[in-house]
Amino acid sequence: MLRGRAIPKTTTDQRLLDRRGPSDWVHTDPWRVLRIQAEFVEGFGLLAELGKAVSVFGSSRARAGTPHYDLAMRITAGLARAGYAVITGGGPGIMEAANRGAASAQGMSVGLGIELPQEQGLNEYVDMGLEFRYFFVRKTMFVKYSQAFVVLPGGFGTLDELFEAVTLVQTGKITKFPIVLVGRSYWSGLLTWLREVAAGEGKISPADLDLLSVADDPDEVVRIIVSAHASGSGAGQDSAGTAQDGAGAGPVLPQSAQAPRGEAG
Repeated sequence: MLRGRAIPKTTTDQRLLDRRGPSDWVHTDPWRVLRIQAEFVEGFGLLAELGKAVSVFGSSRARAGTPHYDLAMRITAGLARAGYAVITGGGPGIMEAANRGAASAQGMSVGLGIELPQEQGLNEYVDMGLEFRYFFVRKTMFVKYSQAFVVLPGGFGTLDELFEAVTLVQTGKITKFPIVLVGRSYWSGLLTWLREVAAGEGKISPADLDLLSVADDPDEVVRIIVSAHASGSGAGQDSAGTAQDGAGAGPVLPQSAQAPRGEAG
């Protein structure tokens, strides 16, 4: 309470509205925290009632009419018919193809864009979308609202999403869910290196590779995801075995992936 001379000559609202004041505070970390919080709130609010969904990753450089673009469309059309929403980064290339395939099958097509110099705006096939300033907020949305990841051929961004997903599952930070690599010929070199070098030198467990499935056929991608969810298992086999190209009876999850885990976020 203020009385007499302690009462200011102007009100708080008046001081707020009458002058702009210095603007450098909008570039400080406390203000950035508020922007980050706002992005989380907006993302959670938009996606909270999305239902079951699959995130699809791949190169932004793929062009319409190319094999990988067409493959992405066929996969996501199949996922949409199976009742899954499709989430992508909302940009061009494989992201556009995945959104386009979902939309063609009357599925929910979601785009989570990012502020980048070379990519502006969401592609035209996105039904529900947001654009983020911060990569880590966007990554949280991919993980929190997906029940599977489909990874088509791509570059550093695709590899980043792939290894983050595998790490979160392997360390028990998120509920395990299918991670399907599409294109044996593209991923074979990476899988060989993981098996022979990373696992061979003890940097990862050989069983960690069972967290990955590999497929070439769109129907097989959908089958792996649907079967894994029906059985309650996160990892699945491809038609020739696991990602290790073995022919064992089934994937054996690493001990860390068997630990109790909760919802991301």
